[in-house]
Amino acid sequence: MNRFECVTKPMMWSTTLLLAAIVAGCGGGGSSGGGNALSTGLGPTGGACTGAGCVNLGKASNYAILAKTGVSTVPSSVVTGNVGLSPAARSFLTGWSLISEPTDTSFSSAQVVSPGRLFAADNVGGTTSVDLTTAVGDMQTAYTYANGLAPAGGGDPATGGTACPGTGAFGGLNLTPGVYTCTSAISIAAGTNVTLTGAATDVWVIRTTQGMTQAAGTQVILAGNALAQNVFWVPAMTVSIGGSAGGTTKMAGVILAKTNIAIGTNATINGRLLAQTAVTLDQATITQP
Repeated sequence: MNRFECVTKPMMWSTTLLLAAIVAGCGGGGSSGGGNALSTGLGPTGGACTGAGCVNLGKASNYAILAKTGVSTVPSSVVTGNVGLSPAARSFLTGWSLISEPTDTSFSSAQVVSPGRLFAADNVGGTTSVDLTTAVGDMQTAYTYANGLAPAGGGDPATGGTACPGTGAFGGLNLTPGVYTCTSAISIAAGTNVTLTGAATDVWVIRTTQGMTQAAGTQVILAGNALAQNVFWVPAMTVSIGGSAGGTTKMAGVILAKTNIAIGTNATINGRLLAQTAVTLDQATITQP
């Protein structure tokens, strides 16, 4: 399957067919699966979306963290998966104590679990620069595609769903699968959690024209057989997870952000951080699903 085939085909579906696909699921995954499951570029721990209605990340799925202007960490963070940065150069990979290798293809770091590596646009070895350019382009294509999806499932008012549950205040809610659209900021307030309940082939696309904030000590809980790789958070403005207050903050899903993503002290992410500006970590744990 062409790696863009699963992006273009769903755009020709009607709203009715898209709704049916998201709710029912197709059960496919990888290059041999149906729907618009990922077909290329899986990173060291896999993590393809497995249901119909998936947002195809293309080569961006090679990375647990991918950004354009910078990726910084306050040690010690722990990242399982690759870290990519383009078009910014290695000097904007800050706090990692980069360890180079002779071919200048990538870096290792005590904060990145092997076989994960760090890659920057000015790595001259191999195909690193070209690969990053492709991945960043795919990330931007995925963001545009996600924002073009018709409301469906739990996010389709026409079928009894709610376009933006709680007017974006998600704390205490249980969200069924679907495509949700908020015009207000998404928030998970202190003392609350949000639960996503569904099957292993169910997909959530949760987008907002504003930003997204998750308070320290709160959790995004996956219930039933819901999978982190099938959850897509798509904010247009700044994302803040956990803040500086510490505590056990847990986020699940792919954050596909138009601007920056800030992950606070001791926060744990089961997913990916894909930002069209910068990603910052403060003693955080990021695990690619």
